[in-house]
Amino acid sequence: MFVVTVTYTAPLEDVDRWRPAHGSWLNDLIARRLLLVAGRQVPLVGGVYLMADMPAEELTQILSTDPYVLNRVATHTVVEFTPLLVADGLESLKS
Repeated sequence: MFVVTVTYTAPLEDVDRWRPAHGSWLNDLIARRLLLVAGRQVPLVGGVYLMADMPAEELTQILSTDPYVLNRVATHTVVEFTPLLVADGLESLKS
């Protein structure tokens, strides 16, 4: 499983231009159950994703298609981890 942080590298008005395309990209990943959770950082300097378990190469390929990355308004940082403890109802997230 992966935690991905998104960091804006451009002013918010530039990021906002690509927000609809980015939202569609996120919704597609959620529909395919590749993305489990997505949200904005507070303060709004980027976002955070919880991505499903997959080969790291697949994640790299997926992230390369993010409209924010394609339009050079954000970058990603990836942390891979193995879930060992989860709240009731989230057992399917454990490896």
